[in-house]
Order: sequence, then structure tokens, then C-alpha cells
Amino acid sequence: MVTRTCAVCERTLLMGEDAHRFTADGTDFVDVCPLCQEAALDYGWVREGLAVSPALQEGGPRRRRRSKTLWQTLLGARDETAEPVVSEPILRRLSNEEAALVEAAELYNASTFRRTIAGVARSLGPPDCSVVPLSGISGEVVLTFVWDISWYQYRVQPEAAQPVRIADRGFDRDELDGSFVEWNAAIDPDGRLVPDVARI
Repeated sequence: MVTRTCAVCERTLLMGEDAHRFTADGTDFVDVCPLCQEAALDYGWVREGLAVSPALQEGGPRRRRRSKTLWQTLLGARDETAEPVVSEPILRRLSNEEAALVEAAELYNASTFRRTIAGVARSLGPPDCSVVPLSGISGEVVLTFVWDISWYQYRVQPEAAQPVRIADRGFDRDELDGSFVEWNAAIDPDGRLVPDVARI
């Protein structure tokens, strides 16, 4: 018997449960449960049977390109009215590490997790925020949002089919490793994550 899981929430799908197939790259398809279809669309995934955008048909891994803005290189369709984290002139002056922080923030801002953090911030006030790249070749970045009584941590892997995933959460900020509590970002009133990068 084949066990199917939702690619978004990772819940095991029941036998006979109606699931839709989505693709993030135009070739590989995954199952998505009915409750997560909106999240899949938010990630820029395309439902099976619909035309795949040219951005997904380029093939090969997507790397940062200096000739384009970061939000243009993101996987699939994004909100055209979303404000960029930094403007194109500033983006051209960033180091590779700063560009990785900006790209992680752009991916997070386009995800449904932004609404979660914005909702908590409406109740508890703005959180302390950090954006920390992990060592290694994966390009993974850890986003941490901390209040006095709660914290959330997300992992961003730009090349993954689902680039933003929740990693952990808790109630005591002392549970966090010291490398994740050097505050180098903030959220704006709309819940957008903005890393502190050079702006001159």
C-alpha cells in the first residue's frame, strides 16, 4: 500500500481523500491536501493541468542573479504589489552573505508564515528578529522571532520545493541557542521581515 502525504503540512492522506497535485518546478508533482491548497498557491506552485509559467520552465537550480531583482528570481508567481526588502541599487552593493539574508527575507515575506508572525505581533508587539545563514553549501538560513513569552523559528532553503518551513517554536527565549539571538532584522507594521543590511 502506498502512503501519500501532503507536501505542505506533511499529514498522511487518508485512503480516498481528495488531494490535488502541484508542481514547484514544472516537472515533479506532489500531493497537496484540500486545506493546504491556498498555501501551495502562495508558494508559487502550479496545479496539475494548468499552464506552467516560463519562470518554472527555465530548468536547473535558481541562483541569485545580479541582473535581476531578488523577487524576480523567486519560485513561481508572487504578489506583484509586494514591496521589496531592499531596492535594486542597494541590492547591487550587498555582499554575498547580505544578499543571502535579503533573499531569505523575500521568501519568508511571500510565505503564509508572515501572517502568523504578524498576528502574534499584533497581540504581543514587535518581536526581536534574527536572520542567520547556516554554514555549509545548502544555503539554508534560520529566521528567529522572539517575544518575552513566545518564539518561532523558520528555516529557509531557497532551492527547495517548499523554501520556507517552520523548524521549532517555544515559550522561553532561554531555550534558543546563542547564535540565533543576535538581532539583525525587524518586522514592519505589515509583518514583512527586513534584515539590517548596508543602505548607503
